[in-house]
Amino acid sequence: MSKTNTVIGTLVSILETESGESKAGKSWTSRSFIIETDAEWNNTICFKLFGEEKSQMIEAFEVGATLEVAFNVSSREYNGKYYHNIDAWQINEVGAQSMDEMAEDEFSKKPILDEDVPF
Repeated sequence: MSKTNTVIGTLVSILETESGESKAGKSWTSRSFIIETDAEWNNTICFKLFGEEKSQMIEAFEVGATLEVAFNVSSREYNGKYYHNIDAWQINEVGAQSMDEMAEDEFSKKPILDEDVPF
């Protein structure tokens, strides 16, 4: 059984979008971003977002935001060496409410007055 990998840190940089074409002739897009955690050692992590839709996820956040990032780690071998990816698949701002939570809050704050009722 595996757990979801998550980490919380401060967004320090959003790198430029990269794109290219695979050997099979399919185009691809990726974007990397960097966060710093409060860990004493190895506190800088570079995540990759692969695909056009995922690459745009990071645009919703500004440098300095505190983010919680859900990710997968993968490794692949090429010519006897191993290369690693840290692929982000979900990003949430820590302390930020989701759109559904904000809508619920607004609904619960609005008082219901007798004159608003049609009967």
